[in-house]
Amino acid sequence: MNANTIKNRSEILFLYDITDANPNGDPNDENRPRMDIESGHAKISDVRLKRTIRDYLHDYGEHEIFCREIEKIDGTLQDGKDRAEDFFGKITKDTKDKAKSVLDKRNLIQRQVIQDCIDVRLFGATIPVSATKKNEKDSSVTLTGAVQFAMGGSLHRVEPRFIKGTGAFASGQGAQQRTFREEYVLPYALIAFYGIVNQQAAKTTSLTSADVDSLYEAIWYGTKNLITRSKIGQRPLLLLIVEYNEKDSNAYVGRLDRFLNVAPASKDNGELRGEAIRNPEQFVLNVDALAKILETRKGKIARLRIAHDERLKLSQEPVKTDGKLRFLEIAAEPLNFE
Repeated sequence: MNANTIKNRSEILFLYDITDANPNGDPNDENRPRMDIESGHAKISDVRLKRTIRDYLHDYGEHEIFCREIEKIDGTLQDGKDRAEDFFGKITKDTKDKAKSVLDKRNLIQRQVIQDCIDVRLFGATIPVSATKKNEKDSSVTLTGAVQFAMGGSLHRVEPRFIKGTGAFASGQGAQQRTFREEYVLPYALIAFYGIVNQQAAKTTSLTSADVDSLYEAIWYGTKNLITRSKIGQRPLLLLIVEYNEKDSNAYVGRLDRFLNVAPASKDNGELRGEAIRNPEQFVLNVDALAKILETRKGKIARLRIAHDERLKLSQEPVKTDGKLRFLEIAAEPLNFE
């Protein structure tokens, strides 16, 4: 274990919204937004959020990541074994010569990947390793990540809209008619993700405090930098980190998002229909239940860290006190994200 490995457990609550876009298409359902049919709420996979984080860390933070598309000389994409060989190739010849078996090779690759790749230190990985001899079987590195997210979802009902438009090219050679473009979007959704940083699992991947700070930056700015056509309507609104005392190693609440709900911005507005929401001005995020549950664990909480876009109105607003933010009746430190 690295001497700088994190020693505190943390819980993550992240909220963002999306306008006229598709937060997570389902390839098995014509790429429609993923939905919980019974509740009418949008669903977003943890894989989607992890992809956002990885892309930001690599493209903007200049971190090496293991899980990315790399094209080989023949035009095909690398598979897991190819990627593992990239890191085996970084190991010095003298060290590689000591790899007398596939297990030795596996251990060398594991050490190199953990050293180089922030996404492996955060999320773990399963890495296939090719055998070194004909009479050996292939092996694999299996690392459980310290950072895990539950599936995200909208905090209100949504109703996807079907949009059809014309494409830029003809439907066929010599044809006069253009192709048609079809897609499904959500007019609006306020989406919440819950995650946890497990200090016990961090021992395996040597996850450091600097890595975790990079994670929080990537959650916020990675969402801002989703500027593809289907994701351009997304904005980060709230990131709350609940960091527990080192001695309270088993402390956590779990699914902090279940303590949230949206309420009308004004009592004069009457009932708030989730499907009719189109912007944050129509509602207030009620965090009273979240405040209450965290207050009961106040003695176990080392600190709260928060980034808040004021476009999201809260039932309890952060208030500056002695140069620091106060939130949910517990002293909090601001994450200086814009």
